[in-house]
Amino acid sequence: MISFTFNNQKIEAIEGMTIAAAIFSTGEKVLRQTRFGGDDRSIFCGIGICWDCVVTVDGVINQRACLIQVSDGMVVTS
Repeated sequence: MISFTFNNQKIEAIEGMTIAAAIFSTGEKVLRQTRFGGDDRSIFCGIGICWDCVVTVDGVINQRACLIQVSDGMVVTS
């Protein structure tokens, strides 16, 4: 098991899980809100085409949570 943070919440995950899968395993389904309107966004396609699951990973913006594997100590924000 490894741990990372998502919006300041510590999450335990199995090594090899994607960010989205690890967050979903906690029961959280919303990864971010739209810039205009504040609508909830989450995984839509799950294969990196739609970009609905973009988050910031260790300060790097526009990273697709459905494609990136979690790593110990990673900081993810929406």
